[in-house]
Formats: sequence, C-alpha cells, structure tokens
Amino acid sequence: MSNTKMSQVASAKKALKEVFGFDQFRASQQPIIENVLDGINTLAIMPTGGGKSLCYQLPGIVFDGLTLVISPLISLMQDQVRQLKELNVSACVLNSALSSQEYQHNLDSIVSGHTKLLFLAPETVLQSSIISVLKNVDVACIAIDEAHCISEWGHEFRPEYRQLHQLVEHFAKAVVIALTATATPRVREDIKRQLLISEDAEFMASFDRPNLYIEVAHKEKPYQQAKAFINKHPKQSGIIYCQSRSGVDELATKLQNDGYKALPYHAGLNSQKRSDYQHKFVYDDVDIIVATIAFGMGINKPDVRYVLHYDLPKNIEGYYQQIGRAGRDGLNADCLLLFGYGDTGKIRYFIDQMRDAQQKRLATMHLGHMLALAESQECRRIVLLQYFGETNISQDCQHCDNCLNEGKEASDLTVHAQKFLSCIHRTGQRFGASYIADVLRGSNAEKILQNQHNLLSTYNIGRELTKKQWMTLSRQLIAKGLIEQEEIYGGLRLTQLAGDVLKGKAPFLALLQQASAVGSAKTKATNLDALQLEPEQALVDALKRKRKQLADEGVVPPYAIFADRSLNEMAHFFPQSHDSLLKIHGVGQAKLDKYGAIFLTIIVEYCREHGKTEVSNDAKATSTTSPKKDGNVLASKTIEIVEQFMAGTSVLDLSQQHKVKTNTIYTHLYKYAQAGKKFMGDEALLAELSISKDSLIAGIAAFEKCGYERLKPVYDELAAVLSYDQLHMLRVLFVAQKSNSK
Repeated sequence: MSNTKMSQVASAKKALKEVFGFDQFRASQQPIIENVLDGINTLAIMPTGGGKSLCYQLPGIVFDGLTLVISPLISLMQDQVRQLKELNVSACVLNSALSSQEYQHNLDSIVSGHTKLLFLAPETVLQSSIISVLKNVDVACIAIDEAHCISEWGHEFRPEYRQLHQLVEHFAKAVVIALTATATPRVREDIKRQLLISEDAEFMASFDRPNLYIEVAHKEKPYQQAKAFINKHPKQSGIIYCQSRSGVDELATKLQNDGYKALPYHAGLNSQKRSDYQHKFVYDDVDIIVATIAFGMGINKPDVRYVLHYDLPKNIEGYYQQIGRAGRDGLNADCLLLFGYGDTGKIRYFIDQMRDAQQKRLATMHLGHMLALAESQECRRIVLLQYFGETNISQDCQHCDNCLNEGKEASDLTVHAQKFLSCIHRTGQRFGASYIADVLRGSNAEKILQNQHNLLSTYNIGRELTKKQWMTLSRQLIAKGLIEQEEIYGGLRLTQLAGDVLKGKAPFLALLQQASAVGSAKTKATNLDALQLEPEQALVDALKRKRKQLADEGVVPPYAIFADRSLNEMAHFFPQSHDSLLKIHGVGQAKLDKYGAIFLTIIVEYCREHGKTEVSNDAKATSTTSPKKDGNVLASKTIEIVEQFMAGTSVLDLSQQHKVKTNTIYTHLYKYAQAGKKFMGDEALLAELSISKDSLIAGIAAFEKCGYERLKPVYDELAAVLSYDQLHMLRVLFVAQKSNSK
C-alpha cells in the first residue's frame, strides 16, 4: 500500500469517528472505501439502510477535490446536504428548486473549491453549462446512487441514467463508485459495462437486514388488521403502502377519523402538499404516511419502526426497497404484507396493458417471484436473498413468521410435484406454468390441441387441484430450485434437483394455502437488543422532547441531531462528561460541540433526581451470551419431538414423520436446549452431527467467539467447512452443554 493511500485510509478512519461518531465500519464498507481511495472504479451492492452513503461521503471528505453525487430525487439530495452540514461538512446541491441567488452562491462555492460534495440529478449534471463549470474544477470522485436505474433490465430503468457514461469520458481522472440496493446479476453486468468497472471491483454485501421481522398474513379484514398492527407501535413512525391513489386516500381518511396521526402521499397530490406531508413525517409531526410507491426513495429517516404493505407489491425489488425504509438505525422493525389473491388480478391488469411483449414477460416474471415470496412456507429470507443471488444463507433466521410460527406445517405434495415436473418434461421444457397447469387440468385450449399435448400421459391427471393451486405449486418449485424459468420467454426447465423428487428419492413438502392471521411471534434479539440495553424510558422521552425542540428551531429533522439509537445509549449508559458522550454511537466532534452541553445537562439532572450513576460502555461490543434457564414452558410438540430424537429417531425421519422441514426439527431441538432442559447425554446429538473431532472443536470455538444467535457469522468463521445443517445441530449441542454446565 502506498504512503498516500495509507494516509488516506488513516484519514478516513479518523473522520469515521470524529465526523460521524461511529466506532467502526459496517460490513463491506471498509474494503469499498479503500478501493475508491485507491482510485479504482467500484460497484457496491448493499442493502437499503446498509450504509451506502458513507461509502462516498467519507472519500468525499478525504479527497482534496470535488465529489459529484448523482441522485434521482431532490428530497434525497436535500436530506443528505442537511445532515452533512450538521456534521460541518461543506456540501451543496444544484437543482431547479433553488432561488437564483442560492444557485449562484452554490456555484461560487464549487468554483472556489470550498464545496466537498455536490449533489445533482442526472438531468442536471449532463447539461452543457454544468459540464463547463465542472471542467474548471478538480473532480476527484463521481458517485452514482441508485445505479440500477442505469440498466434497462432494472425495475426502475431511467433513460437519463443511461447517459451517465458520458461523465466517465468527461472526467477521466475521477474515480467512479456506483451504488445500489437492488441489482440482479444481469443488472450488475450492465452497470459495470456502462461505467468501465472491472469484475474484481464489484463488492456485494449481504442483502440480509437481520433487524427486520418479515411477516405475510392472508388479507381478510385489511383495515382491522392494519389497525391491530399499528397499535403494536404506538407513537412510532410507520409507512403503509397501497397500490392505488384512491386506496391511499381512503385508508388515510379512515385512520384520521379513528384518531391516528396519518397523512396520504401519492403523485396525484400537488407538489406543495407532497412536500409538506413528507416534511411533517420526517420532522415527527405525524406518525404515519399512507403512500403509493411514489413515496420513500428520497427518505433517509432512520427511525421508521414498521412498514405495512396493504396491497401486494409488483416485484421483489420494490418490496425489498420499501421494507428497507424501516429500521435504518439498526434497531428492530416490523414488516407486514397483507396478501390477497385479488391484488394479483389488479397487477395482471396493468401488465396486460403493456404493449412491449418483452416488458410484459419481464413484469409477469417479477410478479411470479413476488408471489413465491408471499406463498413460501420456508424462511422468508431464503426466498428473498436467493433472488438477489445469495447462496450462503442460514436455514433458520428466527426473525420471520415462517421460522417462528409452528402453525404453518407443510403438507406432503410429492405426488403433485411429480405430476408437474413430469408434465414440464413431456411438453419439451419450453412452456410456462399457466400452460402446464392447463395440460394437467385437461384444458381444450386451441394451443394445447395444436401441440397434441392432449395425447400426453400427463394430460388431465391434475384436476384435484385448482389452476391457482398449480400456479402456487410452480412458484414453490422455482423457489426450492427444482425448476428454473427462462428469462426472455418464461419457459420452465427442470434442474438436477428435480430428479430425486421425480424418482421418489426425496419428498416435496409445501403449503398450498396461506396462513390467515397476523402473527405476534416473539423475535430474537438483534443488533442493539443483543447488547441488552435497558434505557430509562423517562430519560429517552426527555431527550426526544429536547431533540424535537432543537430540530424545529434549526429546521432540520430530529434524526439529523441524534438518532434514536444515540438517545437510547445515552439513557442506558448515563454519560456525565464530554469524553463519555463521545463514546456514544453517532456522537462525533461536530455533534458534541453543537449539542453536547445541552444533552449532558438533561442526563446529569435526571441522574441526580433518580440516583443514577454513569455506566461504563468501554465493552459495548456484543459478547457471547449464555442461554437463559428461565423455566420456559415448552410446547407439547417440542417435547414429543425431542423424546423421539433421544429415543434414536433421526432428524430426517422426524421431518418425514411429522411432515415438516428438517429445519423445523432443528428449531424444536434448539428451543429445548435454550429452555435449559437436559438431553439424555450428547450421544444422539454427536451421532446426528457425524463430524470429526477437529471439526467439533473448531465449531465449538467458533460459537464461543461469534455467539450462537446467528449462524452465518459462525459459517464464515469456519470458512464454510461445515454445512448449515451441521451448524444447526452443533448449535443445539453447544447450547445444551452451556445450559448443563450452569
């Protein structure tokens, strides 16, 4: 590493703490930032709320020259500029919303070299007048946010983004960083080709947001379900997404009439109203925004505690982006989708209106993937993350409805799966799911008769299921990797995994009906919860009141002063000095200088009145927790399965006997161990594990180091030497031994 780069990296780490108040980088941030500082064009794929902005803001602070940030929405640009100014970082925006005086002032600041980060829309940055100005400035870095808009294969393709390659030509010495939260493999290749990014300069962080609890419930009485969900989050910020403008207006009015602080947001409102309503939500003047997908892309509000989809989204990319607006502060947030098949008819109607055949096929495929997620009976994260190309996924997230709700037990649908797979094979592996379902149900459609598929042995052998059920089954076969769908024409093909099911060597377990209630499962601790923080709520409330007052006076969002996470830490650790306050997450020197004395006064006074003393937060990092022996009452099903297991029945046999996933059996064993119950020796566990002594020792050591709450850190620590199935069983052994040693 050159001395210059070492100096830049050191400056970036220093700015991380002094400017932003963060003790360490999030996953993937450091290598991305180092790559940019080294002058290498870079593609960063990171989850919504995963810290993308820091990947260009830090280099922008460190570089001597100007960093251009290309962003699609004025509100997003203005929000980031406000936050950077709160951190004493010189940033500005050029757009049509500025007065002529403000516009000229910003231009002067850019030309003089005072501005470090300049935010522009793609339409603005490509204007000849802007290019002329920028050519007289040292442009060090070009950051392109929402880079999936570049690709015509993306779900939000924007033609003006397609021209951004011109910036690479105009400013050849500038390093380029493209960032997105939603990019399929095809979209990523398109971005790299457009922006001259090499294969080895692509960084893909996990799309997993472990602090988001994901749930799907059958839409029965949607308004009552919505109110029940909102009532779980009193006085907290939430977003409700509806499919249509009329649906937004109707739901917002109902909520207002019932006393909720809610406002609508959609493209049918004039720009002044949209701006005003968004401002009230961001500034905590209202709790709920009811919106179409027109809302949210420009919102960086970190303390959204829930997202409710009142209607089915059109695609997984949109769904993922929308739930990603919750829990950006790292604290737990809830995401609920109300799923009714009536919603699919509305979406299909819009698809049918499309004139371009390729766009229509692509939209149909996107809808199919979304339905697969909504109908899945396995871990929601598996379906979601596999869509974005992730493979090393824990089979048991314990933070979605399917992993926690034992009521959703799958049925043995092996025979139905065999019929469907066989029909795909016999029709030549070139037709879509709808056609296969019609053959199985004995349709006399002209195309089936023309192809003579009415003469096949699979014709009319599937009338026991409705067409809707066959379509559901097809999506689950895709989700489990037994069939794949050709991208351009939508034809289905068998994969190697299909062979074992066709030959009867492996069962196919699935659900054809969706669960019908909004769950209330308790979720595991994540992130801050894992630190076991117990903030004094009365102090949190006092700090929030002061934050709101300061925000209103400064005309900035409350979170721009301090995030909820910062206030929670203050109300747990009770810092009594400037040095102690600097140890709080999100408190850097700029925030300390502006607000430190104000918040310390409130904390010190509270401690004096309530007899509290400062708590050391030097060891704030998450440590391995010991399992609690709290006398949990175990379900009879769990006890029955554990007794059968200890009597010698294998996990595979138990899964087939109880018609559930092997993963569900692991969960029962894990719950038993967590409750502090003793297994009759470790023999059954060790026999099921079937690993070497060295692997056993290494695995136990990895759990000691990484903790047992999540399996992926352990999987990574062991360099994927043990499978997730082995890790599930090893975790049971680890927790059982810890409980038994107490």
